Amino acid sequence: MAGPPRANPGKLNSLQLKTLTILQALARESAFANPPDGDGTVLIHTLPYAHGDHFHIGQSVVLARDATGLANPNVMSALARKGLLLGGPAGMPILTGAGLAYETGIAAQILHDAGH
Repeated sequence: MAGPPRANPGKLNSLQLKTLTILQALARESAFANPPDGDGTVLIHTLPYAHGDHFHIGQSVVLARDATGLANPNVMSALARKGLLLGGPAGMPILTGAGLAYETGIAAQILHDAGH
């Protein structure tokens, strides 16, 4: 009998994990992403802008310091090499089905309850 999915099966580094966790959250919000395509990929059409030291994704708050990978081409390239991300129009990320399903294990540490 198989157990629960193992967190971070692809051994992503800390910045890659944080970035993927944020991209997964963006993919669930219509303000930032298109609905999934037939093949399960999701185009992120808008990246959030920080105000002060944080930004909002739906009901969650993300600290700007946890989101530095969104603007780091090396992080995005590493996620693409692992099959979790594709390059989209105008350089916007497209999460693959594998990227959407990837268990980062850190969502609760990155996506904080907004409370307002």
